[in-house]
Amino acid sequence: MLLMRIGAPGAEKPVVRVDEGHYVDVSDLTPDFDERFFGTGGLARLAEPVAERIATGDVLPFGDVRIGAPIARPHQILCIGLNYSDHAAETGAAVPSEPILFTKSPNTLIGPHDDVRIPRNSVKTDWEVELGIVIGSRTSYLDSVEQARDAIAGYVLVNDVSEREFQQERGGQWSKGKSAETFNPAGPWLATTDEISDVRDLDMFLDVSGVRRQTGNTKTMIFDPYFIVHYLSQFLVLEPGDLINTGTPPGVGLGLKPPVYLKPGDVMELGIAGLGKARQNVVGPR
Repeated sequence: MLLMRIGAPGAEKPVVRVDEGHYVDVSDLTPDFDERFFGTGGLARLAEPVAERIATGDVLPFGDVRIGAPIARPHQILCIGLNYSDHAAETGAAVPSEPILFTKSPNTLIGPHDDVRIPRNSVKTDWEVELGIVIGSRTSYLDSVEQARDAIAGYVLVNDVSEREFQQERGGQWSKGKSAETFNPAGPWLATTDEISDVRDLDMFLDVSGVRRQTGNTKTMIFDPYFIVHYLSQFLVLEPGDLINTGTPPGVGLGLKPPVYLKPGDVMELGIAGLGKARQNVVGPR
């Protein structure tokens, strides 16, 4: 299934995508795609009624409705840094021997086509197309990497927007450069694991104002999604609905020579095979 949330910010309703133009409304079956939904077997409960509604033609047109993030605000957003070998090379950083973990404020989560706002005093706001993992069950101390497969609800396209000066030049706390408002667009949909044949071989891209900046594939990940979930479970409890951003391929503004950063009026367009495409206008500080 492809889970989506549509409607005004703060008033989104859960739906399941049928095709480019249509969806099944499931707001009578669950109030939201949130921690409770994922943690109580919500995906399994949806399968049969969604199939029945599609079979009987009980579908609705998207029209011009706003698309929100495909999950409600999660308990936490966890991020893995320098997780693509070719991205580590472009930044001049050593390939990490273990995943680099940092956090991102959950209130950064916005819809795939919402505006991204440059924060006040920013001079180095950057882009990062990433594969996001959504956790499907409360998870800790997994015994093996293989067990991580059952802990994953699905995958989502994300843009891990970053302010590089805040991240690297303001005291060493990466989260300061990652947690400004609007810094985590996600969607348009969450693809359940059965929709993705090989999560370790997905093409991905990001354009800025019509210029291709990032071209990559998840096969150059240093630590794949299953390794990441197993690894993180040794250090913290992963809650249902948690989002994990898994790193970005090369082509970020920081790695260009000379570096290039976002400015008001720019447009970011990005996508991952099987996870759809997103488009965000860049606006100035409020």
